[in-house]
This record gives sequence, structure tokens and C-alpha cells, in this order.
Amino acid sequence: MDKIKELEFLVRVADTGSLSKAAEDMGISNPAASRLLTSLESRLAIRLVERNTRRLYFTSEGEEFCHRARSILSDLAEAEASVNAASFRPSGKLRVSASLSFAMQQIAPRLAKYQSLYPHVQIHIESSNRYLDLIDNGIDVAIRTREYESDSNITIRKLGKTRRVLTASPRYVAKYGKPTTPQELVEHPILIYTLANNPYELKFTKDKESLTIPIQGVLESNDGQILKSAALEGIGLLIQPAYIVYDDIVAGRLIPVLDDWELPTLQINIAYPSRKYLSAKVRSFIDFMVDEFETNEFEKKWTSKLA
Repeated sequence: MDKIKELEFLVRVADTGSLSKAAEDMGISNPAASRLLTSLESRLAIRLVERNTRRLYFTSEGEEFCHRARSILSDLAEAEASVNAASFRPSGKLRVSASLSFAMQQIAPRLAKYQSLYPHVQIHIESSNRYLDLIDNGIDVAIRTREYESDSNITIRKLGKTRRVLTASPRYVAKYGKPTTPQELVEHPILIYTLANNPYELKFTKDKESLTIPIQGVLESNDGQILKSAALEGIGLLIQPAYIVYDDIVAGRLIPVLDDWELPTLQINIAYPSRKYLSAKVRSFIDFMVDEFETNEFEKKWTSKLA
């Protein structure tokens, strides 16, 4: 910072033709101004300005250095202006991490709207059903279904809550029937999402009653879309967040099962590395997704009874 201040002072001296006027312009005392010039000349080991009681003039070396100082200060001002503009106008590549299901069903259908609002942002979606390290993988924002982050360097903003729902296709119900109690699930083929917490058991609550039911899978996968496709074909019962199966339930492709019992809810968050200053592209995407969730009342839809 002292070096920049020295350059600024030298240019002011050239513009005003006076040490005292340059000092006044910069709001510093005359002794402080003299120290700046002396420090600069000492570091360069060359005389830049000749001065006596009557006049002040630049040496040839001083004129050349002052010319370069102007260029440096101009480039610095341009760089600052560019970054400042970027902080207000979203631009650049935005790296987003989300599960395949969320990316397909909630992000991809909204990209056209987002990019019509922010045409200078290029989106890269990193689809992963595991939680990637945001810093190590250069992720700007991530969609996650957990209420907190163990890393204090990660900030979260809630998008909404969603129920987990047990469903079956009409084809399945026609073949196997619908279980009427959680205990009957041991007799039914289940499609198991292996990345769920405790994937081989289901915790049900109803009023003050709680039940934990062990389950075995007819098909296991780490991807909800594979399991949903299998459920639509009638292979087994599906346990997935409501945001994945909501449209299929509304369309009658899937039927809620045991909907009077509750499975643990999930909180959907948008997570991003904690920074004092968020870039405009990150801020724009966060605000956009929050607005989309509120406008479409997703939490209300995904936490209500679907039967």
C-alpha cells in the first residue's frame, strides 16, 4: 500500500507542480509528503525530482518513472472498476453441485428463466449423489438435504422442507396389494436408496407412536432416478423425498402408501463457501432459487399429505 501511495503522490506532484499542493490534495502533511518522495527515491536509488526554494522539476529518470506510474495506477483503477462491476453484474462460470434427481427436476427446468435474467453467467452442473467438498472441487453453490454443515467454512440457506414418501405404482398395487400397516412391509419388495441414513430401516411415527421397521431390498441403488424408474415398472415399493415423486403422484403414476404414517422429513438447503463478499453470480443463483421455492410454494406441496 505504501508503494501505491508513493506512486500516487509522485503523479500528483507532476500534476500540481508542487509538493505542498500534492500533499494537500492527498490530505497529508508536508513532512509526510516529503517522506513519501524520499522513500521512493531511496528505494530506486535515483533522484526523481529536483527541488529548491524557487522551483521544482523532474529529472529525465523522474519523467520516465512518472509516466510508468501513471500507467500502473490507470491499470489498477481499471482492474478495480472491472471487479466492482462484476460484483454488481452476474457474470462468469457458476459451478453448481446437486443430486441427479434435483438437477433434473428442479434446476434444469429453470435454467432458461435464470439465463434470461442473467445472460452473462455460464452454468456448470456437477451432478453427484454424494456431498462433494465445495472448496476442493471448486463448487460455488450446492443443493443438500441436511440441516447443518460440519464445516464452519460453509454457509447454508434454507430452501424448504420435504417429506419422505412411500409409494407404489398402480401395476404394483394390482399385483401385490397395498400394505396397511408398517409391519406388513417385511412382506413386500422394497427399492432401497443406499445413500440414505440407515437405508435398511424405516422409522415411522403416527401421533405418539413410533416404529422402526427393518427392510430388505429387491433392488438397491445410489440414484433415486433408477429406483423411481423401477417403481414405475411395478418392481417394488419406493421411498423417496416428495420433490422426486410429487408430479408422478399428481399424475397417478405413483400411489402414496401408508400416508397416515410419517417418515423423517428432509431440509433442502443451498450451501456455499463462507465469504465476506459473495460474487454477483453466486448471490444471483441463491436468490433465484429461494424465490422459485417461495413462488411455487414447494415446501407446502412437499410437506402436505399426498393421498
